Amino acid sequence: MARESLVSKQQRAAEIERRLYDYYGRGEASLDFTDPFTLTVAVVLSAQCTDAAVNKITPKLFAAYPTPLALAQAPVADVEEIIHPLGFFRSKAKNIVALAQTLVADFGGEVPADIDLLQKLPGVGRKTANCVMCAAFEQPQGIAVDTHVFRIAHRLKLAGPSADTPAKTEAVLMKAFPRRDWMFVNHQFVHFGREFCRARNPRCADCILGDVCPTRGNWD
Repeated sequence: MARESLVSKQQRAAEIERRLYDYYGRGEASLDFTDPFTLTVAVVLSAQCTDAAVNKITPKLFAAYPTPLALAQAPVADVEEIIHPLGFFRSKAKNIVALAQTLVADFGGEVPADIDLLQKLPGVGRKTANCVMCAAFEQPQGIAVDTHVFRIAHRLKLAGPSADTPAKTEAVLMKAFPRRDWMFVNHQFVHFGREFCRARNPRCADCILGDVCPTRGNWD
């Protein structure tokens, strides 16, 4: 198969985005949150578990600790008890308490609207920082690449074999999609991945992107 030019890939990405927007709209976040603080904590908690599971425990968590200061002063053991149903609850409890302490000590109790500063918070990596910048601040500085985005980007051949890490996949997606679309790509791909482009048994036959997908019916 001939190497696809960047212009051709951008044109295909534009059509993909048009269809996903028509079908899912902006692709709202699956995590429940009320402000940048609650979103940041929720995304940290969502590692290695479902958003639905996180949404079940965050009401109790934020009822007990509604602000960074309150969570910063919380005994880690008490936080562990609340988030116990989630995987890796001990390390997550330690991280979110430390995250809150860092917000209070270094950022005046406010979540910084800066992707580099966000990554200085305990438990926050590039993916989490991208999610917060897009969903909480609507200031996209990249594209959050989770398992859904990584899988779909490669099945759609927007990312090639050399883009074998989330960081490399993000870099090629940022070239394929214009900045105005970066805010939507992650959430739209997540919804699309759950409904159509599933890890196992994808719905290729009735996929809304079937005719622009180079791997339709031959995804692995």
